[in-house]
Amino acid sequence: MCKIICSYNSILFGHKSPLSQRKMETKHMCLLVMTLLFMIVSITDADTSPVLVKKVKGKKVCDQGWECKGWSEYCCNLTISQYFDYYQFENLFSKRNSPVAHAVGFWDFKSFITASAIYQPLGFGTTGNKTTQMLEIAAFLAHVGSQTSCGYGVVTGGPTAWGLCYNKEMSPMQDYCDDNYKYTYPCAPGALYFGRGALPVFWNYNYGYLADCLKVDLLHHPEYLEQNATLAFQAAIFQWITPLKKGQPSAHDIMVGNWKPTKNDTAAHRVPGFGTTMNILYGERTCGKGDIDDMNTIITHFLYYLDLMGVGREQAGPHEVLTCAEQKPFNPSTTKDSASS
Repeated sequence: MCKIICSYNSILFGHKSPLSQRKMETKHMCLLVMTLLFMIVSITDADTSPVLVKKVKGKKVCDQGWECKGWSEYCCNLTISQYFDYYQFENLFSKRNSPVAHAVGFWDFKSFITASAIYQPLGFGTTGNKTTQMLEIAAFLAHVGSQTSCGYGVVTGGPTAWGLCYNKEMSPMQDYCDDNYKYTYPCAPGALYFGRGALPVFWNYNYGYLADCLKVDLLHHPEYLEQNATLAFQAAIFQWITPLKKGQPSAHDIMVGNWKPTKNDTAAHRVPGFGTTMNILYGERTCGKGDIDDMNTIITHFLYYLDLMGVGREQAGPHEVLTCAEQKPFNPSTTKDSASS
């Protein structure tokens, strides 16, 4: 390749250069090409780390390097970056760095993948076949996109193009400090617990709970969620894979088929599908209220993302599994239990 490029030296640098200068320029060009080739090979090697396989108690487990590490059965499947890449992320969140956005330069693909690497060995985005994996990532990002969109009043691109426009609540009406939790998660002096993050977190006790789980002092420093995109995605994925209460499914469980409805669930119109993820994350704020805009906006994001990712919206299932319009909330008569309430 170096010879091929160097043969065009006279075109690149002009015929009037002295021979010695042309030789020096040729040498520099060759060195630059070789450096670029080395970088490309290094990146390729990093992206194609060998899958290490062994058996533990008769079960196949794998390790795929930094992105899915720790000898997990889920690491034997595709990792997220092997079926969802930088360009797809950019396509889904194409307007996030527009001048009118409110978190320009904050959110990026690297932060998402870095955060997801903590949870991929637990099955986030790595459960089931490729279609199941992509359905879960599309569902998760649909919630993220709909909850951080500033496109509702913006004509260009429509609301589905404006996900990750925010990383915090812009005009909080209160400090979200609940003194009922003063012994477990007391509000820190000067701290404000308004919505922040990829799946916005509200209230002191939710910041405190996440602080315990993530081992980051969010109770005293809630602002960390608007300062660190990887941490913001990490908190969101934790909410996604963690059941709100014992005996209830997580949103992750719903999307990968780990949940089987009980008779009570069936009576409450709660069925496996995207609609029930809204029930888990938002409860009665969004579900059981009929065909409301808040719910339909989230569904629209999901279908749009499926199309952009090449999965196709037909994989989302029929309308009755997409909606939560008639579902009774898992945890009725409360608006504060969920970290994203």
